[in-house]
Amino acid sequence: MAVKIKLKRLGKIRAPHYRIVVADSRTRRDGRAIEEIGKYQPTYHPSIIEVDADRVAYWLGVGAQPTEPVLAILKKTGDWQKFKGEPAPAPLLVAEPKKARPLFEALGGDDSGKGEAITQKKKAEKKDEAAAESSASEPTEA
Repeated sequence: MAVKIKLKRLGKIRAPHYRIVVADSRTRRDGRAIEEIGKYQPTYHPSIIEVDADRVAYWLGVGAQPTEPVLAILKKTGDWQKFKGEPAPAPLLVAEPKKARPLFEALGGDDSGKGEAITQKKKAEKKDEAAAESSASEPTEA
């Protein structure tokens, strides 16, 4: 049985993400896998690549053959060079963690509410004006 390390596609139509899996070479692309050994999300900037290096080394050692896309991923992570005994590549670009937004209190925010609206509603003003005009235009009978 020939074993391949290949990509299993997941996600929506235009938002793919992949799992790096070890599977029989005769199974379909998204079919049954022996083991999942990593993730690849190309739509993020920079791409998210997570690979279990120990499991990759094991499967390469027992004769599993990576497909071309997986080989490119393994070369970027350095697992292929480690397996072949070559020097490691430059480290991957890692996304910076998002900065936390400052808290409301830290900005000097006042939490004492007044309990009333600052501006009045316009509908109420129109009704008051209409009522005042109608009472002024009507003649009073005595």
